[in-house]
Amino acid sequence: MFPTGFVWGAATSAYQVEGSISADGRGTSIWDTFCRQDGRIVGGDNAGVAIDHYNRYAEDVRLMADLGLTAYRFSVSWPRIQPDGSGAYNAKGLDFYKRLVDELLGYGIDPWLTLYHWDLPQALEDAGGWPVRDTSKRFADFAATVHAELGDRVRNWSTVNEPWCSAFVGYASGEHAPGRREPAAAIRAAHHLNLAHGLAVQAMRAQNADSQIGGCVNLYAITPATGSEEDADAARRIDGLQNRFFLDALLKGGYPEDVLKDLGAVTDLDFIEDGDLDVIAAPLDMLLINYYSRFTVSGAPGGALSAAAAPTDSGSPWVGSEHVGFVNGGRPVTAMGWEIDGAGLREVLDRLVAEYPRIPLYISENGAAFDDVVAEDGTIHDPERAAYIDTHLRVCHEAVEAGIPLNGYFAWSLMDNFEWAWGYGKRFGLVYVDYETQIRTMKSSALWYADVIRHGGLPGPAE
Repeated sequence: MFPTGFVWGAATSAYQVEGSISADGRGTSIWDTFCRQDGRIVGGDNAGVAIDHYNRYAEDVRLMADLGLTAYRFSVSWPRIQPDGSGAYNAKGLDFYKRLVDELLGYGIDPWLTLYHWDLPQALEDAGGWPVRDTSKRFADFAATVHAELGDRVRNWSTVNEPWCSAFVGYASGEHAPGRREPAAAIRAAHHLNLAHGLAVQAMRAQNADSQIGGCVNLYAITPATGSEEDADAARRIDGLQNRFFLDALLKGGYPEDVLKDLGAVTDLDFIEDGDLDVIAAPLDMLLINYYSRFTVSGAPGGALSAAAAPTDSGSPWVGSEHVGFVNGGRPVTAMGWEIDGAGLREVLDRLVAEYPRIPLYISENGAAFDDVVAEDGTIHDPERAAYIDTHLRVCHEAVEAGIPLNGYFAWSLMDNFEWAWGYGKRFGLVYVDYETQIRTMKSSALWYADVIRHGGLPGPAE
């Protein structure tokens, strides 16, 4: 059994579910532009309709209530609220989120709002995007606007979802929008995303000290493939760029010296100004953790990039460490090719407690894609997904019992949706979506998760 008050949630993001990309004054995002470019998205898919959450949000909230969720984590679309990324806000865009929040509260579901989940207004990208310092300031203004309008009804806020992805997958590998392959620009983007986080925290704190505000990072357990010096160095490098670059900045107020040294051949870091790290390390009420898998890495020449491979042609996101290879550690994998490793989540949680200031923790994303099959009777039996969540929830329970300040869990994702460069070919949802009819159907994993929530714990093995 989990403690009373443990948060049971599920998560989505605006661009992946909303659709209606030109409705009610919404501006263009970098993902709209990216999806129009040949070869960027598997199957040429786009999110023009997605799963039509913009029009079907009330139905979707009823599904959340049927599941028994106590919380729903969602993001707001920056171009829906500020079409050009600055200036006056679009009232119709904000009204959608007001309606969504009111619907959630009407069912007793706590809204957890993420301010940025990768959908930068195209106008800001045209002005340089995240590699430009001014984008951080525009984000702080945006955060203040949304917080001023919704802070009376939304208590829990997070700033930037997975800044590693926005910086290094967007500006180094080019797998994500805006699709640039500029290693030096990616490092600048990473710093400015961190700075945007800190500036947003300050702006929201000035408006409402009672808001609970956190940062959100995607963390991995990192294992060297062998005991060789080359593999140990590879693990240090990937851990540094994936985990410590963001954790140290947010929670310790500094960047790791070894990571800065690794990046020294790419940039002189002149964009880090005095006082930036103090802003980035603004005190937080919580840390949100997205966890999916473990990386096993090798520094040996010719190491194969077999884990978390990109679906389309792209470069390496590992700026300064492009030589590192990712190898299969021999564990079962999801349909994404990601290794299933609950023990890695415990490593991540133990490390946070051991190496960083104590702070309330939440698992803000955890889930798996599998190749779901609709049976003749219309049901979807997905025992692999239920088993994945069961494995990680048992780790969460062990962590709570060990005194780790873990206070909630959000499954990714509530519903099948637009999976970025993978298009609609990968399904993470607890709820199956027929993309032609938009009919929603709870998978067996959703029914299992609802039972877990009802019991407040894990009654038995996943079936």
